[in-house]
Amino acid sequence: MINLVSFGWIVSILLLFLYSFTQIDLGLTLTRVSWWQGIQKNFQLIGYFNRPLSTDLYLAILFLLFTFYFLLLFWCKRNRFTSREIWLLILLTAGLLWFSYNAFSYDLFNYIFDARIITYYQQSPYGHKALDFSGDPMLGFMHWTHRYYPYGPLWLAITVPLSFLGFHKLIPTMILFKGLGVIGYLGSSWFIYKILSKTNPSKKLFGLTFYAFNPLIIIESLVSGHNDILMMMVALGGFWFLLKKKYLLAWLMLGLSVGIKFATAVLIPVFIFVIWLNWQKRKIDWEKIWLISFFFMVVALLAAIKRTEVQPWYLLYILPFVSLVSEKPIFFWPAISLSLGLLLHYAPFLYLGNWDPPVPTIKIWLTVGFFALGLIGGLIIKNEKKTVF
Repeated sequence: MINLVSFGWIVSILLLFLYSFTQIDLGLTLTRVSWWQGIQKNFQLIGYFNRPLSTDLYLAILFLLFTFYFLLLFWCKRNRFTSREIWLLILLTAGLLWFSYNAFSYDLFNYIFDARIITYYQQSPYGHKALDFSGDPMLGFMHWTHRYYPYGPLWLAITVPLSFLGFHKLIPTMILFKGLGVIGYLGSSWFIYKILSKTNPSKKLFGLTFYAFNPLIIIESLVSGHNDILMMMVALGGFWFLLKKKYLLAWLMLGLSVGIKFATAVLIPVFIFVIWLNWQKRKIDWEKIWLISFFFMVVALLAAIKRTEVQPWYLLYILPFVSLVSEKPIFFWPAISLSLGLLLHYAPFLYLGNWDPPVPTIKIWLTVGFFALGLIGGLIIKNEKKTVF
């Protein structure tokens, strides 16, 4: 039977699903079906012509998401949930948000157009950018049309067949591409659960809950559909096979991860180190392995920030490894606090309608302020030798 916390979480996800449609680009028509036109315009009236209300709604949804996230963690810590109940909530969350609009990022459209360059124009996205096809109707609502393809070849190998299957129709193509985010979300959750089942069984459900219900994970993987989540899912699969000492499969999975997006190449030394420890027949402290992996991915995160700027979805690089040591206050509190701070990046844009000054300064203060707040809280609780709850 559904409990109050589960019901509150589902309602919060439903509100997020509905809110996502307020951000449909004014230049985009999802479908020409007449009954939808009026609904879409009403959603857009909130998102684009009543920005104070839109911002308030977003902040209220964030409040609900984080409130019920903490309640889920609290109840999980006290063994009030079974694995079956948690997985059911995860599946409901993924199933509903699969069909949400990618409200907070235009990257999904870039993924679609990169594949379209091959399937429709028979050209290479490595040598052509979206602006080279000036007559394409997708350019009317896309952003970042000036950039060349920046990802690994495997991402193209995955997305090109989906582009064919979508028959160059926007809605089915979007659903197929959003499905990759769903696969990444479910797959990474599954590997975290399986890894903890082997390395820290008493914390497997807490670690899974920490990861799978983190609002930043939810928004950036299931709503925005960033390919980082699939990259991390495959990398976690590599660690799972390392645990099972299936080294060929482990290297294959890591190679596939790098083939999607290059950031996980920094984990190569970690894989070499684990294999060397096994070869030496030395006992492996997996907690230290997760911490080493975390710090390597922090390097990848900082490199990404240096190349562009702080983006909320970059936290997907490190949250999987934080989830594997989530019982430690020094990681738990900064991760959650920073997740909130990064999701608040969208609030000034929703209110002002642009990323112009003073928005960049606000984003920096939100990032630094919430990280510092979480770090201070984590240090205080650690020094008092208390658990996260």
